[in-house]
Amino acid sequence: MFKHYTMNQVVLPIDLEMKLQENDVAYAVNDVVESIPAEAFDFFLRETGYPAYHPRMMMKIILCAYTQSVFSGRKIESLLTDSIRMMWLAQGYEPSYRTINRFRVHPEVKELLRQCFVQFRCQLVQEKLIEEEAIFIDGTKIEANANKFTFVWRKSVEKYSANLVEKSNQMYDELLKKEIIPEIERESSDELSTKLDEKVEEFDKKIESTEEVSLRKQLRSERKVPKQYRKHFKDYLERKQNYQNDMEIFGERNSYSKTDHDATFMRMKDDYMKNGQLKAGYNVQLATEGQYALAYDVFPNPTDTRTFIPFLDTIEKSFFKLPKYIVADAGYGSEQNYEDVMNQRERTPLVTFNQYRTEKKKKVKNDPFNIANWQYSEEEDSFTCPNNKTLPFRYTSTRTDKYGFTRTFKVYECEDCTGCPLRSLCTKAKDGNNRKVFYNEKWEQQKEYIREQLSNQETGEIYGKRKIDVEPVFGFLKANLRFTRMSVRGKSKVENELGFALMAVNLRKYTASKAS
Repeated sequence: MFKHYTMNQVVLPIDLEMKLQENDVAYAVNDVVESIPAEAFDFFLRETGYPAYHPRMMMKIILCAYTQSVFSGRKIESLLTDSIRMMWLAQGYEPSYRTINRFRVHPEVKELLRQCFVQFRCQLVQEKLIEEEAIFIDGTKIEANANKFTFVWRKSVEKYSANLVEKSNQMYDELLKKEIIPEIERESSDELSTKLDEKVEEFDKKIESTEEVSLRKQLRSERKVPKQYRKHFKDYLERKQNYQNDMEIFGERNSYSKTDHDATFMRMKDDYMKNGQLKAGYNVQLATEGQYALAYDVFPNPTDTRTFIPFLDTIEKSFFKLPKYIVADAGYGSEQNYEDVMNQRERTPLVTFNQYRTEKKKKVKNDPFNIANWQYSEEEDSFTCPNNKTLPFRYTSTRTDKYGFTRTFKVYECEDCTGCPLRSLCTKAKDGNNRKVFYNEKWEQQKEYIREQLSNQETGEIYGKRKIDVEPVFGFLKANLRFTRMSVRGKSKVENELGFALMAVNLRKYTASKAS
């Protein structure tokens, strides 16, 4: 006996919501988008033309598709006819893949995504899923939607640009030597081009006015030289303009991709060839709490140290007020970053520095040539080396990096290293020079402060949560959601897509926690 089944009976359409399970992710998507204030959608209003799809509906279907690991516009379009949750969120509308793709890269969608994160965080606070005590910051690199072999390197451009200047100067000297043009300023490229054109035109007029065949041949032969120089010079001008355009695209970077100018070539952890191959990508910075992504930003530079302060500025400006504790790994530990958090923002940094783990090792603690193990006299302001030689304070030195940050060092120099039996182990200074110690007093004070904070039970426990808070979010993003490569090009578009992906991670986790 079978249950009744026939394809010839009319079935009335039912409310699709009845087909969804109680804790379906579609409800979470609907709630977070509905929480966005109506004023945020005013930009999309149009007085003329065919009525557009409501941006709330577009936000819902894209977010829902991303929770299902569907990132293609065409696949999202097909889901609108296949998926019950997508049909319910769209309420019967079926926007084309072109409409979907245009919407998700629209500049104003960035504000809608920001509102999503703000409202979602407020919801987490109300439900006491996060404590607002600390944020955990880390970064990851995600491959750009760019060709792997379309790289442009700053050093190569600078090298070829210098060679071009040398060749152009050489050509100018040859023109003067052959008396093809009069002496002009070397930097005046327009004037040189004009002179070459005039010289060629002069030969053209002579050839046209001459009827004798042998003389015309001679003039044509003489015209070849200035014509060749003119051709080379135009090529130089074109290449010079290309190099200038390259330098503008670089900005402060050392490379860029021809297919995505905002992407920078970086080393990825997923190095399948095991040869350290560089790939075009973006450095994604993320702030989390309770394994939820609360704020994000995208940077073109591969190192995390230089992204820390701009990312904190983004959080304060666009997402939420910074909590008491800011937690990050050793990649963010620097004098400039510590100073910014403690003095400018008046927060507590729980951020280690590069030598934090190393200096705890027995080998380092027992190293007699490590300055940290040397005896220091506050009264005389001097160090004592393993050979009982005194290194008194000599002078103060300052160093300014290429980003404009200045560090101050106190320089101590040994009185006399001549004949010291430990010299080869203690210093690499040349013969006749003494051992010098460059001591950054502010940096040492900051490191001592970090040691105290991390040795404290309360703050030490907060720092201990870092690995189990921010790292899993990247795991959810790349392994569970399978979001490992961008599908759009350009920093602004990448920011939008990343916002959809991270919010999808949040909604999947939130739904799973409610179901359990």
